[in-house]
Amino acid sequence: MTIRALIFDMGGVLLRTEDHQPRLKLSGDLGIDYDGLMKLTFGGESARRATIGEITEEEHWEIVRQQIKKSPAEMAAWCEQFWTADKHDTELIQFIGNLRSRLRTGLLSNAWSGARSAITRRFPGTLDVFDVTIFSAEVGMAKPDAAIYHHILKLMDVEPHEAIFVDDFIENIQAARQLGMVGVHFHDSLQARQDVIAALNH
Repeated sequence: MTIRALIFDMGGVLLRTEDHQPRLKLSGDLGIDYDGLMKLTFGGESARRATIGEITEEEHWEIVRQQIKKSPAEMAAWCEQFWTADKHDTELIQFIGNLRSRLRTGLLSNAWSGARSAITRRFPGTLDVFDVTIFSAEVGMAKPDAAIYHHILKLMDVEPHEAIFVDDFIENIQAARQLGMVGVHFHDSLQARQDVIAALNH
């Protein structure tokens, strides 16, 4: 088996929330727990629709704003605090960059309409290590739908068995494996790098 492509997820893998204090403060201010804050932000119908591009990120946040009864100015500060602790994994990004001489590289992310511009602004150069970058809102489909995997494989001109896919959600890994891709379930940066190398040497 020859691996010709390496595809990574973004949120929870290359971009992770390692300091939960800002979000814990936000949840405390709203009188809910951390899981409640995550459900409010990512678990509702508007978040689902934003993920597949049916509504914009701004429209989603406006729905959240009405639910938590914040003014537009308060909501802008609220959103800034929500994302403030996100950090990008420079070692993992460098690892991907170092493999570009032998593999095609791709990013496959379930993300809202503002993701590409936000990542480019906050973490310059991060997207440059990828030959193909797909954000779900831009293509109208999302993981674990098989269609989005077929989409990136076609753009990268590889067969499923020629691609390694790294993601932190097991359902996304299972979907990729069902198509014949090599799935690496992300737990931490070192483990992911080791598992990718092992798959390349298999």
